[in-house]
Amino acid sequence: MVMSFRVSDLQMLLGFVGRSKSGLKHELVTRALQLVQFDCSPELFKKIKELYETRYAKKSSEPVSQPHRPLDPLTMHSTYDRASTVPRTPLTGPNIDYPVLYGKYLNGLGRLPAKTLKPEVRLVKLPFFNMLDELLKPTELVPQNNEKLQESPCIFALTPRQVELIRNSRELQPGIKAVQVVLRICYSDTSSPQEDQYPPNIAVKVNHSYCSVPGYYPSNKPGVEPKRPCRPINLTHLMYLSSATNRITVTWGNYGKSYSVALYLVRQLTSSELLQRLKTIGVKHPELCKALVKEKLRLDPDSEIATTGVRVSLICPLVKMRLSVPCRAETCAHLQCFDAVFYLQMNEKKPTWMCPVCDKPAPYDQLIIDGLLSKILSECEDADEIEYLVDGSWCPIRAEKERSCSPQCPILVLGTSDANGLLSSPSVNGGGSSTLGGSGGGGSTAGSAENGKPGADVVDLTLDSSSSSEEEEDEEEDEEDEDEDGPRPKRRCPFPKGLVSAC
Repeated sequence: MVMSFRVSDLQMLLGFVGRSKSGLKHELVTRALQLVQFDCSPELFKKIKELYETRYAKKSSEPVSQPHRPLDPLTMHSTYDRASTVPRTPLTGPNIDYPVLYGKYLNGLGRLPAKTLKPEVRLVKLPFFNMLDELLKPTELVPQNNEKLQESPCIFALTPRQVELIRNSRELQPGIKAVQVVLRICYSDTSSPQEDQYPPNIAVKVNHSYCSVPGYYPSNKPGVEPKRPCRPINLTHLMYLSSATNRITVTWGNYGKSYSVALYLVRQLTSSELLQRLKTIGVKHPELCKALVKEKLRLDPDSEIATTGVRVSLICPLVKMRLSVPCRAETCAHLQCFDAVFYLQMNEKKPTWMCPVCDKPAPYDQLIIDGLLSKILSECEDADEIEYLVDGSWCPIRAEKERSCSPQCPILVLGTSDANGLLSSPSVNGGGSSTLGGSGGGGSTAGSAENGKPGADVVDLTLDSSSSSEEEEDEEEDEEDEDEDGPRPKRRCPFPKGLVSAC
C-alpha cells in the first residue's frame, strides 16, 4: 500500500506520526516503509488503510460490496526487481527484507523494471571477493542535465542479518573488516561480463563523508599515461551499521560513455586463503601431467624436426627463486610453471592475472598445480633445470661445477719462457720472446700445436719496462752464443720495435 502512495499521501502519513515531511519522494517512501517495518502500531496501520481506500475510492465509481481485505505487500509489486529472496511474512515479521526492496532508487527516481526483458549488465567475478548479497543490481548512471559533472544519489538500508555479518567478521587490517559493502562501476555493455571501470572525475560520498578512491599508478615508460587500478570501493567504514538508511552519491563526468553502478555485500579473501583453496581443488595428478608431456613430445608427421625432449626450469620467472608451488593456467600451451604463492600475492596488490611465461590471461579459475613437477621438486634438490623425455620420464640437468681454466686460444706471455712448453726453443723469426712485430711466427706455431688451428696473438702492453728487459735478455743470449762452439744463430734484425722486416 505504501509503495503506491503519492507524495501527498506520504506526507499525510508521516505528519500523522510526527515525522519529517520534507524531501524527495524516494526519501518519503523510505521513512514510511521504516515505520511499517519497525514501528507498525494498530493506529498506523489503520491510517495507511484509510489513505489507501480514500485514494482508490476517488478512482472507482463502483461501491465497495465487501470489506476491503488487507493486501499482501508483496503481491502488488511481485515483479519488482529484488536483490534477495524475501519470505512472505506479515508486516510485523522481524526478518522482512524491505530495505532491499526499496534500495533501487537511483538519480532520485523510483523506477519499476520495464515489462520488456532486456539484457542486464554483468560484472566479472573477482577471485578476492566472495559475493554474499546483491544490494543494488547494475543500474545505469543517467545524466539529469547537460552539465559535464553529474551527481547520482542512491539510498538503501542494511538488514539486521547483514549488519550482524559485518560486525562479527574478522579484521583483515585494523579498521578493515572482511565482510564489506562495496561499490562497483563498469561500462553499460551487456555483450559480455564487464571489468571494473571508473568514469572520469569520479567521487563517492557516503552519508556525509567522501570515500577514498584508488589513485593513479605512475608509469615508468616515457610517454605512457599513468593508469588507475579500477577495483571495488569499500564503503563499510562510512556506513551506518544499523537500520538507518545510507545515502550514497556518485559524482561522475558525463563525456559520452555510459556507466553502471552496483552495490554488493562481499567477503574479502586473502592470497593465503586462495592458495589453500587452490591446493585443495586445483592439483593436477602427476599421471595426467605425464600424459600431457607425452602429448607435447609426440612425433608430428608433418614436422621435419623431431623433438626428443623439452627443458623446464625449476626457477620461478617472477622472483628468480626455486619453485615451491608450481602452477600454470590450463589454457597455457607451455610446460613451464611459476610459483603460485608469489603469483597470488602479486595479483592481490595489483590484479592483472597475466601469465608471466607467455603473457596471456591466466585467471584464478583456470590455475592448476602441476603434480608431476611438485614431485620432481621434492626428488631433485641439486638441479635448477630438468628435461622431459619422449616417454614422459625426466632427467636433471646439472650445471658443470668445474670448468677447464685453460682458455681456448693459447696466451703468450711476453718476456718470459712458456711454462706449458708451447714455445720450447727460440724460433728463427723471433727468438724465445715475441714482440709486437715478431709475434706472428711463434704465436701461430703454438696455436697450431695445441688446437690444430691458428691461435690468437696476445700482446702484453701493460709495462714499458718489458722492452728494456727484452733487450737485456737478448744481449745475454748473444754473449753466451759467442762463448759456445759451433755456428752462431741468426741475430735479431735491428729494426725498431713494432716493425717487421720484409725479407
